[in-house]
Amino acid sequence: MRRQLLCTAVCLCLAAPAAFGAESPVEAMVDARLDHITAVRRDIHEHPELSNRETRTAKLIAAELKKLGYEVHTGIAHTGVVGILKGGKPGPKLAIRADMDGLPVTEEVDLPFASKVKGEYQGKQVGVMHACGHDVHMASTLGVASALASLRKDLPGEVMVIFQPAEEGAPAGEDGGAELMVKEGIFKDFKPDAVFGMHVTSSYHVGNVALRPGGIMASSDTFRMTVHGVQTHGASPWRGIDPIVAGADIVMSAQSIVSRRMDINKDPVVITFGIFDGGQRFNIVPDTASLQGTLRAFDSDMRDQALAELRRVADHVAKAHGATVDMEIPIANASNPVNFNDPALTGRVTASLQKVLGKANVLEASRWTASEDFPYFGIGAKAPSVYFFVGGTPKDQDTEKVAFNHSPRFFVDEGALKTGTEAMLQASLDFLGYTQ
Repeated sequence: MRRQLLCTAVCLCLAAPAAFGAESPVEAMVDARLDHITAVRRDIHEHPELSNRETRTAKLIAAELKKLGYEVHTGIAHTGVVGILKGGKPGPKLAIRADMDGLPVTEEVDLPFASKVKGEYQGKQVGVMHACGHDVHMASTLGVASALASLRKDLPGEVMVIFQPAEEGAPAGEDGGAELMVKEGIFKDFKPDAVFGMHVTSSYHVGNVALRPGGIMASSDTFRMTVHGVQTHGASPWRGIDPIVAGADIVMSAQSIVSRRMDINKDPVVITFGIFDGGQRFNIVPDTASLQGTLRAFDSDMRDQALAELRRVADHVAKAHGATVDMEIPIANASNPVNFNDPALTGRVTASLQKVLGKANVLEASRWTASEDFPYFGIGAKAPSVYFFVGGTPKDQDTEKVAFNHSPRFFVDEGALKTGTEAMLQASLDFLGYTQ
């Protein structure tokens, strides 16, 4: 509970009720549900499931929403769950999204509810962990759903809560995630006026939230190249065409795309090669070499320019070596748009977050070159969206030194459950126009 410390008798006389230590209505609603929110989070954390395999999680969420009186739809994009609540008064429509899947990571955090789950990923048995905080997103969103349901009679408008599978990416050969949910028509009969999302992160301390107008997370594109040369003995390289040397030249030449061809006064761009695979034996020049990587950007025109430049560099450099190159730039169905916060709506949400958390706890977020598929909801709904970060690092720890999201040692201070639920609930009530 946040309390104002008042120093003078005059201040005490003029203070609002909250200044005497009284909870705001939103705080009170969240505190009344916090034990259940925490229990749900721990249950989900202990039983994580990989992308497109979130069957237990989906059943739990559907059951919770049905208890609250939501109209529940299941099996969307394989395991996705949608709940719809119609308020008792006319008003706008709002969609709130939470992601469901865990990661192929073996947990190393000493918790009584630590995951011991095993799963199959790329044909291998792996540990499974909510190493990105999706358990927090789901539990907090269920808390918001519960509070909204309790206000149904006086609530303006309608709310859709979206529990999305496969945010971390569908398994090879499968579709999934936000884009598939949109394709399967979640907005056919419910057309939201706005879409909200949040993400817990170790980058901020518990009690803080952070957001910014415009691009808050980058677009992402995955690319793949296969360089074709001519096999020969390593002792006589002139008899063949070396795809490893050609591939290495492509990697190095591509570094000049950002440093020499992009106007980075406007926005940053990142091109990273993460896989270089070629050859079977130390003294044989192979026929082929394979390269894979990722491109990140915050501006759609710069994104298009960088992709075009990457194609051009790969083609011309390969030809300069007498080689050829097959390109998938980008790989189909492996891209995410820029996560763009509508400026006007961001201003409204910022005011809501400051109202419930206090101005000092609402920070301006740094842009993050990570990406995710949340933007497909705003694009699919043709509605503005806002996405904010919720701090998860204990206040006595350095955010630069703790384990980051996706680490086997990723730890979330459970105070983030209270902060995230309060923030999303206040933003939702204000957007819907609820007044007491």
